[in-house]
Formats: sequence, C-alpha cells, structure tokens
Amino acid sequence: MCADSTHTLSDYDFDLPPELIAQHPAAERSGSRLLDGTGEQPVDRQFRDLPGLLRAGDLMVFNDTQVVKARLYGRKPSGGRLELLVERVLLEPGEPYTVAAHMKVSKKPAPGTVLDMDGGFTATLLGRWPHEDGPIFRFRFSDDPYTLMARHGHVPLPPYIAHADDEEDERRYQTVFARQPGAVAAPTAALHFDEAMLERLDALGVQRANVTLHVGAGTFQPVKTERIADHVMHHERYQVPETTIAAIEACRARGGRVLAIGTTSVRALESWAATGETVGDTDIFITPGFQFRVVDLLLTNFHLPKSTLMMLVSALSGHAHVMALYRHAIAERYRFFSYGDAMLLARQPQAQALQPQS
Repeated sequence: MCADSTHTLSDYDFDLPPELIAQHPAAERSGSRLLDGTGEQPVDRQFRDLPGLLRAGDLMVFNDTQVVKARLYGRKPSGGRLELLVERVLLEPGEPYTVAAHMKVSKKPAPGTVLDMDGGFTATLLGRWPHEDGPIFRFRFSDDPYTLMARHGHVPLPPYIAHADDEEDERRYQTVFARQPGAVAAPTAALHFDEAMLERLDALGVQRANVTLHVGAGTFQPVKTERIADHVMHHERYQVPETTIAAIEACRARGGRVLAIGTTSVRALESWAATGETVGDTDIFITPGFQFRVVDLLLTNFHLPKSTLMMLVSALSGHAHVMALYRHAIAERYRFFSYGDAMLLARQPQAQALQPQS
C-alpha cells in the first residue's frame, strides 16, 4: 500500500453531467472513442486507432476473468423480498456450496434463516464474512453456486446503470476472451476489443498475455475518508501465470512496453511484482507516490469521482495531468464509466519501473 500524503479526497472529485454516463454499449465493441493522454496535450481519437499507437514487441496484458450472473432475488420466511450479490464462491473443506454475498433487505434475518430464492433453490444464512463482524454475509446454497447463478442469476450491472439487465448486457458486459468465472464486475477497458481488433494487433506484432483478477463489488465503493491513508481497501483474488511472467521478461529484453488493459490488470501485475506471490488476495492501494514495477502504459475507461481508481490512474500519469484529461473529456462529451469510452495513459517519468521481487 502507498498512502498519498499530497492530496486529499476532494482533489479527486469532479462534476459529471449525468447524461454522460453511458447506459448502453456502443453499437460495436471497437466503436468507442479513445482519448490519447500519452502526451502533454490530449488527442481525440477513435478506439480503432489503437494499433497505430503501439509497436511491434509491445505486450498487452488482459484480465481473463468472467463475469458471473451474481445478482439473485428471493424472499425471507416472512415474505419480505431481498437481493443477494454473490461476491465470491467459497472453497471450504466440509462446507459445500458456500458463498460470500452482499445482502439488500429491509431487515436482516438471523443466522440459520433459510431463504427461498427465485428459481426454486434455497440459501441458508450462516453468518457474516470474512469474520463474525465482517461487512458481508456467508450463505450455503442448496446446489452448486455457479450452476444456480447461470440458471437463475442476473447480470450484476453497476449501480449507475439504470435499466434492468437484458440479453444485450449478458453479451456485452463480458469480454470476448473471458475464461475464468468469478467476477461481479467486468474489466471494462477490455470490453472494447473484438476479434477483428485482436487480429490487427497480432498482425502488427503486439504480443498478448493474461492475468486473472476477479473484480469485486468494492470496485464501485467510493472513498469516504478525506484523508486517503484512512481508506480500507477491498480484497480481490488474482493470479499471474508463469507464462505471463515469462512474456513480461521477454518484453523487457526486447525493449518493448507493457500495456495493462484495465486497472484490474494493473492491480494483478503490481501485486505480484510487490510480493512475489503469483496467486492470492490483494488489497493493493495504488496512489500517487507508488513505484510501478511492471506497467508502462494503461488502457482504461473513465472512473467514478473520489474512487480508488482515480487515485490509481493519477499515480501512473500524474494527478494534474489526469484531472486535465477528465476536464477535456467532459467538455468533449466523452461517454463515461463501464459502457463508455476509453483513454490511453503512459507512466510519468518519476514513476519509474522497478524490478519485480523474486
């Protein structure tokens, strides 16, 4: 963790006209706009221009997590409606079918309560998680959680998207290379890539590698402490394969640049680099002053004001530069957040890459 002692929470705030929050994806995945923030001045581009900004030998690192239909609805024994958002499926010896989930309900039921869920299955409340005073809840489902979510769940759209999930969301709130189920939010920068764009990048000689970081609902949680160091980060599961580590080493050897596709890829890569752990839970908090060890470039969507992700992009490219880019994006009517447009950022000189820990 790196605490930003230079800025306060108010420094990461901005006024966003509500109509700039994208409610639906662009007609085509690669049809969004791209704000090129790699230079001193912003340049307005189209996402299809991305290959022209890269070069042979660069390495793109994608997050191959798969969004699960984690939003489930049901009733208490009293008849009151409730909503569960499954944060993660737990692998507990002797405790099959257990999950950690957020619960939205008028009055919390007592541990031991059996909930009747839409679709005909049950969820038994076991207590809080990850400890007895934890912020979310632990449940036992009556069948395999992944099977139940696939059959009866809803796409966990972000809170700023106003419509109920539909077939378009099931298809488009998912990357074309999603492989590892477990996320409750999409790695949204990667939503812009379609097969045609990937083929163009392959032909250019840009390399590809994957990490897995299962994005949790905490990604939408605003920072509430004016003193940034007082914020408690959420945990997310990640994995960095040995093949990806080898690809990064080869990229460095040939003088290429590492382009993280999305902030989730940054979190996975820099967590591994800081700890040497290729698999685990991370609560890495990247703020200005952080010393990047892996990432040279970042492709990302626009983020919520006062969010930890605003702090992450400011750590990479500089607070003043990022806030100027956001002012430009608002003035030029870019589309914001998960279904919105993208921006390309470069690591500022003082955030030099270090060698990952062995």
